[in-house]
Amino acid sequence: DISLRIGTHSIRAAIANTPDSRARGLKRYTYLCANCGMLFVFPQAGKHHFWMKDTPLPLSIAFIAADGSILNIAEMQANTTQTHSARGDAKYALEMNQGWFSAHAIKHGDRVQGLQQSPRGQ
Repeated sequence: DISLRIGTHSIRAAIANTPDSRARGLKRYTYLCANCGMLFVFPQAGKHHFWMKDTPLPLSIAFIAADGSILNIAEMQANTTQTHSARGDAKYALEMNQGWFSAHAIKHGDRVQGLQQSPRGQ
């Protein structure tokens, strides 16, 4: 796990930094604590894509550039195959409970702190 901050908000995130852990993601999770999520770490920044197949929790995802700035945030419905994509070169993606970012007034351009502590993407 890793501790992250966005403004005054603290987050505890599980890490997905290998092809297997990124593919598995939060599939089959039925609960996330209020300030918990999953940080996806990629080996290369790019326009990464996510979907919610076999994921029973509705989630919000923030696509994050290498410098920690949020590129865009998407709301994702449970158990769907709709694709959600980064609107720029994302090095990271952070999944949280659906509505978490809007409930905390976090938006495009805000910075995620603590990413430098994450393991490298494989």
